[in-house]
Amino acid sequence: MYKNKKVTSYDVAREAGVSQSAVSRVFRPGLSVSKKTRDKVMATANKMGYRPNAIARMLITKQSGMVAVIVSSRANENYPEVLSQVSKQLAARNKRVLLFTLDDAAGVDDLFEQIWTFQVDGVIALAAHFESQRLAQFEQHKVPVVLYNRNVPDASTNTVCCNHEQGIKQLLAELKLNNPQSYLVLSGPVDSDVANERREIALDLLKKSGEKNVQVLYGDYTYQSGRDCIAQWLKKNPAPDAVVCSNDTMAIGVIDEIRENHNIHIPNDMSVVGFDGIASSFWQSYQITTIKQPVEQLVKAAVDMLIEHIENADSPPEARVLTGTLIKGNSVKRS
Repeated sequence: MYKNKKVTSYDVAREAGVSQSAVSRVFRPGLSVSKKTRDKVMATANKMGYRPNAIARMLITKQSGMVAVIVSSRANENYPEVLSQVSKQLAARNKRVLLFTLDDAAGVDDLFEQIWTFQVDGVIALAAHFESQRLAQFEQHKVPVVLYNRNVPDASTNTVCCNHEQGIKQLLAELKLNNPQSYLVLSGPVDSDVANERREIALDLLKKSGEKNVQVLYGDYTYQSGRDCIAQWLKKNPAPDAVVCSNDTMAIGVIDEIRENHNIHIPNDMSVVGFDGIASSFWQSYQITTIKQPVEQLVKAAVDMLIEHIENADSPPEARVLTGTLIKGNSVKRS
């Protein structure tokens, strides 16, 4: 009977002996329906080869079921884990990820146009920098956005962030146990909100503690930039007692460069700390002293926050700060 035509929810309802609204409730997560009705509808739907039409559902619910996830092309190495968690947790809320990558500021206009065209329900920005006027566009289009692991002080925006200040305080406290006389801060790129925040926190804390021999170099979060920065420094300067890296990947680059090309022992001659707690930072050959970010909890908070603002458009902006865990590795000398 249904071999040559597309099966509809009305066909399933008629075959199963239930109302069409009962079929709709079965295929819309969160709606109430008895187990008996659910089993009957699913058995009939499977027999008939029926699956709900996502476009029709969008017209009824006024939601696309899609969430745009924006990732910078210079994202940190823990972002595959973050993306996996985001996809998993959004799927549990009956949402699907529409992934966008952003190479530089020149591509923002095109990216935003695509987001409006796909009529996404919301946006999670993982590693992308947006000025306040850009963030205002989300509000104008009534698209809720959550910034993952970053703060925008001059904008009223939903944010979920690791406590960078507490983490860097803990890292500096570890370094100070050995009373270093000179520091080199390896920052990430200047167009990264996270890199700027971590750098400024470190410099401010070192200044307040009376440290006078503090220098700054800028990398781009990559392994190679860690190697290049420390190699560049050592061409004209003595080795610093302590190197504060903006992330673990740069810290690994520093350690490899020192080991391969310089007669400097880590940690006896120089201590190195990172931030993020990526998997490779725990490898036997590195064991970096770092702050491990609570990725699963950060992602859950971001997804929960976004869903709340999708379902309640009038909810005020939120900011949630979660604490990372200090990992005491072997890259810091202890007296």
